[in-house]
Formats: sequence, C-alpha cells, structure tokens
Amino acid sequence: MTIWPVETLLPHAGRMILLDRVLEWDAERIVCERLVRRGDAFVEATGLPAWAGVELMAQTIAAWNGCQVLTAGGQVRPGFLLGTRAYRADVDTFATGALLRIEAVRHFHDEEGMGAFACRIDAEGLHAEARLTVFSPPDPTPFLDPRHNRLDSRGAPP
Repeated sequence: MTIWPVETLLPHAGRMILLDRVLEWDAERIVCERLVRRGDAFVEATGLPAWAGVELMAQTIAAWNGCQVLTAGGQVRPGFLLGTRAYRADVDTFATGALLRIEAVRHFHDEEGMGAFACRIDAEGLHAEARLTVFSPPDPTPFLDPRHNRLDSRGAPP
C-alpha cells in the first residue's frame, strides 16, 4: 500500500486542500487526518465550522479515488459531490487544535463513477457522520466545460 502525499491524490490546489495526510487505505476504505489550525481555509476564531465536515468527507473520498486511480496507473481527475444524507455532527465547531480522523467506507461504486460512502469524523470529544453520494466519471470534461452543460427544452442534453 503506497501512501501518496494528499496533493498528489486530489485535483484541488493550495489552501483548498483541507486534508493533511492519508493514514491508511485499501479497496474499500480510507482514513485521513486533519489538524485544525488557525489561518487555514474556513477556520474561524473558534475553529472549523462543523458544516465543513462534509467537504472533509468529500476530499477523503476523492483521496480514496486518487489512490485507486494511481495504483491502476491512471491520472487523478475531478469528481463531484452529488449530495449527502443526514449529516450529523455533535458539535457546532471543530476546535482549533483538534486532530480530526476522517474515514470513508465504500458502500457502492460502479464503472461509470457513481459511488456512495459512509463517512465519519472523530476526534477527542466530537463525532460527525454522513453518507455521501459522489460521481467521478471516466471523462469529466463534459461536466466541467460550460459549452457542454446545455439542456434542451425537455431538460435533456442536446
């Protein structure tokens, strides 16, 4: 099991990379880590708002996908968070200095790139969880290029 730097696994750049590192991964799950630090993206005076946990979970899934793709000799590509069910956090803020452990477990993933993952964030005195639905198509270009994002009068692609 190769542990790549997070920057290698995500299509994000700079401050938009919210994870610090991958701790472990396999074909079904991944565990990442994040230390909440003052001055980081989205961190407020009291810490990281718990709503940002959804993005931490989504980036953990993206890191899992990056591990799978790089292992197969492919290139990391953008993916999309389609939604979440019942995101629950037992705190309003992940306090500055909290060491977050973010885990994503694959429940479903098909060849077209649709996936569902059970995710959790744990640290001393806090817990958050959700099920995220994601899409990582083999070719994301049609979904990123606005010229390809037109729908006809029926709401279907032309």
